[in-house]
Amino acid sequence: MGEVDKLQDRPLRSARWFRKDDLPAFIHRSTLAAAGWSREDLMGRPVVGILSTWSDINPCNLNLRALAEEARIGIIEAGGVPFEVPLMSISENIIKPTSFPFRNLLAMEAEETIRAYPFDAVVLLGGCDKTQPGLLMGAASAGVPFIFLASGPATPRSSTGGDLANATGVWRLVDQLRAGELSEGDFAAFERTVMGTAGHCTEMGTASTMAVICEALGVSLPGSSLVPAVDRRRMHYAREVGRRSVLLASEGYPTPKEVLDARAFDNAIALLCAVGGSTNTIIHLLALAGRVGVPLSLDRFDEIGRRVPLIANIQPAGEYLTERLMTAGGVPALLKTLGPLIHLDARTVDGRTMEEVVAEAEVLDPEVIRPLDSPIREGEPLVVVRGNLAPNGAVMKTCAADPRLLRHRGRAVIFEDVQTIADRIDDPALGIDQDSVLILRNAGPVGAAMPEWGMLPLPRHLMERGVRDMLRISDARMSGTAYGAAVLHVSPEAAVGGPLALVRNGDIIELDVAARRLELCVDAGELARRREAWKADLGSHRRGYRHLYNQHVEQAHRGCDFDFLRGADEETLPEGLFDGWVGGW
Repeated sequence: MGEVDKLQDRPLRSARWFRKDDLPAFIHRSTLAAAGWSREDLMGRPVVGILSTWSDINPCNLNLRALAEEARIGIIEAGGVPFEVPLMSISENIIKPTSFPFRNLLAMEAEETIRAYPFDAVVLLGGCDKTQPGLLMGAASAGVPFIFLASGPATPRSSTGGDLANATGVWRLVDQLRAGELSEGDFAAFERTVMGTAGHCTEMGTASTMAVICEALGVSLPGSSLVPAVDRRRMHYAREVGRRSVLLASEGYPTPKEVLDARAFDNAIALLCAVGGSTNTIIHLLALAGRVGVPLSLDRFDEIGRRVPLIANIQPAGEYLTERLMTAGGVPALLKTLGPLIHLDARTVDGRTMEEVVAEAEVLDPEVIRPLDSPIREGEPLVVVRGNLAPNGAVMKTCAADPRLLRHRGRAVIFEDVQTIADRIDDPALGIDQDSVLILRNAGPVGAAMPEWGMLPLPRHLMERGVRDMLRISDARMSGTAYGAAVLHVSPEAAVGGPLALVRNGDIIELDVAARRLELCVDAGELARRREAWKADLGSHRRGYRHLYNQHVEQAHRGCDFDFLRGADEETLPEGLFDGWVGGW
């Protein structure tokens, strides 16, 4: 019996579309004859969807068309039938007003696409910050087996004589420009070279963080996340992903919920801390956990963060770029180092347990992947703080902050929106000194769809005096490529009446990271009076997707998903109704 014959004996989801001798199946098969597939193909092989966020306005995803072609070849080689489906591409640097709300829109599109089409398994191809979690969330909700492959990092500037990562380099040079240490000509020269190839950022920003997290979650092939986008080895991974997807389709195992259990999320959080990864990942993991019914909270991030040190020497928290981490042994070597702190019995789409995966790994550069007892720096890489200013929590990437600011008390200087910051941050009348606490509000999920505005710029006069970090607090997010003492994702946000809305200029703010405390030093009676005077600003979104978004988005401590999308539904197509329906005829 041939391999295709063996597959035909297994129950497949696509059989509901193709494997009957009735009018609906005739229409389904004959429709796809135009795509080159015969009756025998569709009745005898598993069907795999290739969901890609390719777009030429999104360079992070620019190589996905080539990866999709390799995945297609792998699917055919393994006896499957591939169909490529383009999905919304969210260009992090281009889309306005912010990329973040469209993560949920992509997740809805991915879920409904998988649910509506005859896919027995899917390959997910994404590259930029929101495409990756959007695809994962949608596929997890749809419940069909999937495997993920990222676009890969761009070619790092170190290959052309520099050692500046794409975006972290921008932030550093902007600071130098504002401080008068860099000429506009030098900055323009950097602009011409910073984005040399397709692929996402080359430091441990959100895109790279989400890519490595997918290995820890068990939804990517081991070692696949950090191969550069232009490296031929990424094509090899794409073809292997195609082959693996056919096995997932034919066996129907493991399903998303069988891989994405509590162990997988613990492993992902441990890796997040070990690489000093993006705080955005916290929001994405919370949302993904909500999709599969895993009870994940901010407390779990803090609990794991207390025992997992920063051991990956990668920018922005460390020294090197992601390609150096790949050559040091990659994510499998990191996970092997983390062995005592992770769940080695967790499942993976590779078909092995995490223990079997790391058994083959080796740390090849101990300067890049440090031992657990020799971290890059002491202290927890990521923390969760609470207090009367953030009752539901806020997060801080402490490994990217000036240690002197981890315990700080200062006077609040408030900005209501990002335009006010741009217009007034250098205004001497504000009286900002290095001990001031810069506060941005109305930038949370409802207020402004949670843009990456949390790395507020510092006043020029302080930068000229050598000040490079100040305490900044907001209900916004921060780019994973950025650095500085920023308390982010304050929940509940100001726009829905969170305590951040009650702060006034001159109020004293106190942060104590060791105690996990963030306090507005104003007595309860005064805060009560301020709350009575506060009025909500409902904003201007009265139609379309943003209206839906504002009506249903949850707060940051729950992952900013839509309240009606928590939990993964089972297949909801009644058999009789489905079989009797003929669309388009």
